[in-house]
Amino acid sequence: MYKLPVSVLVVIHTSVLDVLLLERADHPGYWQSVTGSQHEGETLRQTAQREIQEETGLNPYDYPLSDWETEYRFEIFKEWRWRYSPDITHNTEHVFSLCLPEKKPIVTAPKEHLNYLWLPWHQAADRVFSWSNAEAIRNLPQHLTETNNFSLSPI
Repeated sequence: MYKLPVSVLVVIHTSVLDVLLLERADHPGYWQSVTGSQHEGETLRQTAQREIQEETGLNPYDYPLSDWETEYRFEIFKEWRWRYSPDITHNTEHVFSLCLPEKKPIVTAPKEHLNYLWLPWHQAADRVFSWSNAEAIRNLPQHLTETNNFSLSPI
């Protein structure tokens, strides 16, 4: 069965803006936030919740999950296109964030990720391989200020 060309990107962060990154098992050295394709019949929020639980072991219902109502459209890397119907070349990614009170230990999905780390948001944005992931992380402080989740102190 082919993947749907609709996915979520979930930036998991602490209240002081440390961001969780996961290292891809199929590409050691490629770091990213939680991502995953929507399954048939799922809402985007359900996709985000499922992916958080599968990729981190965190219970997504224990923390505030924010739908940014932001999407990125990009060309799927050729090496991963076999996962999609042959006529699919682009994906639409929907951005969410999950705020934790502090850094938590993560249980990665071994077939998907090798390791995890927590970095300050600006360092995390520089570490990820995907431009859309980097942009979402760079927008995190502004997004949180605009949604009145909390006020940020200067770096």
